[in-house]
Amino acid sequence: MSRIGNRHLVIPEGVTVTVDNNIVTVKGPKGELTLDIKSPIKVEVKDNEVLTTRPDDIKHNKQLHGTMNSLINNMLIGVKDGYVKELETIGVGYRFNVSGNKVGITAGFSHPVELAIPEGLTVKQDGNTEIAISGISKKKVADFAAKIRDVRPPEPYKGKGIRYKGEHVRRKVGKKAAK
Repeated sequence: MSRIGNRHLVIPEGVTVTVDNNIVTVKGPKGELTLDIKSPIKVEVKDNEVLTTRPDDIKHNKQLHGTMNSLINNMLIGVKDGYVKELETIGVGYRFNVSGNKVGITAGFSHPVELAIPEGLTVKQDGNTEIAISGISKKKVADFAAKIRDVRPPEPYKGKGIRYKGEHVRRKVGKKAAK
């Protein structure tokens, strides 16, 4: 029994959900998102709630049931409130530079790395060492934040690199002096 798949998703005020031939469209104050529902899963809108059902207990259908319910929940949250991921740099000379639709990253390389900001996302710079990525799609926000973090992930000895704000980096002990 899938607890996640069986939960009833309450539609927030100001958000509308429509289902048309296995395509769910969610409209809200921040924008509009669509999702193609996989074939055995059915989605219904009843009494200001979204319900997902599956036809049988085959393992694949159970997995899709919970996944589709979670994706619809993420869409409801995204069009109502949006998602934000914050990143920070640790290290001498490591910094961000947001200009236009590009993020410039100086992270100890011989050249600055520039990444184009995907459509639908906004990047706000908080000083030289912190940025906040925001948008209505949880997947787009998380993917772009991971792409920026992959430029220079935090290393375990000194902790230098790009990390999510509040991320704990496990530190290792360096070399010991020989006696």
